[in-house]
Amino acid sequence: MFSGVQPTGKLHLGNYLGAIQNWVELQKEFKCIFCIVDLHAITVPDNRKDLKKNSLEVAAAYIASGIDPKKNIIFCQSGVSGHSELSWILSCFAPMGWLNRMTQFKDKAGKNKEKAPLGLYSYPVLMAADILLYQSTHVPVGEDQKQHLELCRDIAQAFNRFNNINFFPIPEPVIMGSATRVMSLKNGLNKMSKSDPSDLSRINLLDSAELIKKKIQKSKTDSGSFPENDQHLSGRPEVENLINIFCSFSRENRQYVYRKYSGKTFSEFKNDLAKILSDEFSIISKKAKELINETDYLENVLEEGAIRANEIAEKNIKEIKKIMGFK
Repeated sequence: MFSGVQPTGKLHLGNYLGAIQNWVELQKEFKCIFCIVDLHAITVPDNRKDLKKNSLEVAAAYIASGIDPKKNIIFCQSGVSGHSELSWILSCFAPMGWLNRMTQFKDKAGKNKEKAPLGLYSYPVLMAADILLYQSTHVPVGEDQKQHLELCRDIAQAFNRFNNINFFPIPEPVIMGSATRVMSLKNGLNKMSKSDPSDLSRINLLDSAELIKKKIQKSKTDSGSFPENDQHLSGRPEVENLINIFCSFSRENRQYVYRKYSGKTFSEFKNDLAKILSDEFSIISKKAKELINETDYLENVLEEGAIRANEIAEKNIKEIKKIMGFK
């Protein structure tokens, strides 16, 4: 199983619930490769700053959340040249029409697509290379990455078909949990993001328990009563988001939440949610803060991870070159 997080600074609750929390469970079932995708990060100019510092923060977050660096491979994408090499080969099997359908490029490039870097446009091919380089069979993805995984599957099939060989497995998506897409605490229509100018819109990985409580208490709901069932969530994205977050941390389903809080105030629900979050998420925050100060340890984890990843990557790249007829 392969997955990764960009080292863009300010990891938040969305990164944890949408990805890292699920990986902690998946490591019990799969042989896992957890990448810090720093090559992807530099497609956005602001992300090119503090790249090393942010990469160490992601490594600290992985380990603090419960990912075992001895059992799993944790490394920086740039430390394995096979990612870039395979990306070029696979780009020759990816028609422009396929890439033109990728909605994330349109969203991230904005109105002035002419100024967007080529890397942002070809990002999905590099993502396919990340996955296929290790012949991964499963990829945990959020809703916003499902289209990219479909492209990866298409590219793998195109390579296999052209060369009349079943070299690349066709990776399957793994979508877990009730909060795979965590939204802003201030606008339930927007995804939780580090780029939101309001810090109250997100819960950062390094927030204290007190700050977490404050942000939950100030989070947006509405003037309606607490919902009694799923039908009462229609048109109430902020309320649905908070309930999803509650379910993810309490390990309870929505029906439990409806039964417990129906007829009660949002204030009572928020108090309980704040306690659950501050009790559990702040523990991870504390561990991550401690690990961030252990630079030598984190760098050693990433170096060892890159060595282990390279052992797999070099073997597969050699076989891919042989298939292609390269020397």
